[in-house]
Amino acid sequence: MQHELSEGQRLVRELGRTWAEFESRLVKVPIIARALRGAIRLEDYRLLLHDHYQQVIDGACWISRAASSIGRDHLELRSQFLRHAGTEHRDYRMLEQDYRRVGGDVQQLRLGQKNIGASALSAWMMQRASRPDPLDLLGAMFMIEGLGKHFAGMFAGALQQHLELQDDQVSFYLYHAEHDEDHLQQLHELFDSGLLQEPGLASRIAHTARVTGRLYLLQLEELGSY
Repeated sequence: MQHELSEGQRLVRELGRTWAEFESRLVKVPIIARALRGAIRLEDYRLLLHDHYQQVIDGACWISRAASSIGRDHLELRSQFLRHAGTEHRDYRMLEQDYRRVGGDVQQLRLGQKNIGASALSAWMMQRASRPDPLDLLGAMFMIEGLGKHFAGMFAGALQQHLELQDDQVSFYLYHAEHDEDHLQQLHELFDSGLLQEPGLASRIAHTARVTGRLYLLQLEELGSY
């Protein structure tokens, strides 16, 4: 006799389907497809780093905003959001290093602006993070951490193979390939912790994951569009 799935298990299944759909679209985005088949140029990679940097700068901001919006009923979650913000805050330094080591001007990077997709993604994140108890942003974290676990290592390998780059020129992607598995495991543990007993939360997490995935793709599709 099969046991009925828990709310957390159902959510993980739903998020898994969302991730699979996202990944199938990700590999078709022009910049990613060119990298995987060996047609990427160094200037393409610099553009990717430039535009990714603009969105990553906002990453720790929305996580910190979300933490400040979490009330006293979820204090442990607030602490986890704050720890995550501290970790993500260092990402911009790796992107600066990678950009400089592939011939980019870091000052130009710092003065850059978000592309159309990154603007939409950052606005969505900040809007959600400003609402009371924005626990649905766990869905956004699931998608972003999934990129590290499932995709960053393969992508870094393709860049290194086709552009003959060293580890210190793709450090951002290699770092996330190594560390995001732990972050993703923490999310799975949260989903199994009883957190999802709050009515409607699982469906909000799933919805936020879907929207985040689509806007992340838009960020990549709109490289260079300001």
